[in-house]
Amino acid sequence: MNKTSESPIGIFDSGIGGLTVANAIREVMPHEHIVYFGDTAHLPYGDKSEAAIQAYSVKIANVLLEKGCKVIVIACHSASSASYELLKEYVHQEAHVLNVIDPMIDYVGQHLAGSTVGVIGTKRTIQSDIYSKKIKAQQKGISLRSLATPLLAPMIEEGFFDNQISREIIAQYLSDPQLGDLDALILACTHYPLIKKEIAEYYHGKTQILDSSMVAAESLRNYLAAQGFLNKECTPTSHFYVSDYTESFEASTRLFFGENVKLESHRLWN
Repeated sequence: MNKTSESPIGIFDSGIGGLTVANAIREVMPHEHIVYFGDTAHLPYGDKSEAAIQAYSVKIANVLLEKGCKVIVIACHSASSASYELLKEYVHQEAHVLNVIDPMIDYVGQHLAGSTVGVIGTKRTIQSDIYSKKIKAQQKGISLRSLATPLLAPMIEEGFFDNQISREIIAQYLSDPQLGDLDALILACTHYPLIKKEIAEYYHGKTQILDSSMVAAESLRNYLAAQGFLNKECTPTSHFYVSDYTESFEASTRLFFGENVKLESHRLWN
C-alpha cells in the first residue's frame, strides 16, 4: 500500500448521512485530510438490492483510490453489510477498508457481555441480520433485539429533529416491546447521531445510547496509530463530492458536518 500518513481518509455513504462519521473523524483526528463521497444519485441504499449496493460501492472506491486515499471508510450500515467483504477483496493492497459495523460489534463484546442490547436501523441493515450473527458469534451472552426504523433517516434528511414531530415518530418506534428494558441501544444508521439526544431523553438516561460514528472514528484512529499512518501535524483539507448535486443537499450538509461545506458534483456513470 503506497500511502503515507499525509494521504487522505476516504469516506462514503449513500448520501450525506455519513458526514456524521466524517465529523467524528475530524473530532478524533483533527489533522487528517478527508475526501467524502455521497452517492446522492442512488440514495437511499436501505431499500436497494445487495448487488446494486455492491456495484455503487466499487465505483465509489475507484474514485477514492484515484484521490490517493490511505483508508476507505464505508460510512453507511447498508453498504457495510452488503459490500465490505467485496471491497476488501477489490481494493486489496491499495487501501485499508473499514466499515461502521465491526467496530461497534467489538465495543459491545468488550463492554456489554451479558446485557440486553437493541439495534435500530434501515430495513436493509436489520434484514441482513448482520448484528445478530456477529454478536452471537462472540458468545458473550448478549441478548440482541432489532427493529427496522425506516422513517427516521428521511425525517432527519428533511430537517425534522429536536421538535414535536420527530419526538412523536421516535417515541412510536421506541415504544415497540422489542426495544423495552434495554441496557444499551445501537444507532445502526449514520443519520441517527442527529437524534441521539432525543433517543436518550426517551429512555430517561436508563439506557446507554451507542453512536456508531464515534466508535468507528476511535477504531480508525487506533488502526492508523498502530500502522504509523496517523497524521499529526498537517493543516487538514476536506473535499466533498456527490453523484447528484442539488442545492438542498448542500444546505443540509451543515446539519451533518457542523459547518458549511462545498459539494462538488462527480457522476459515477457518464
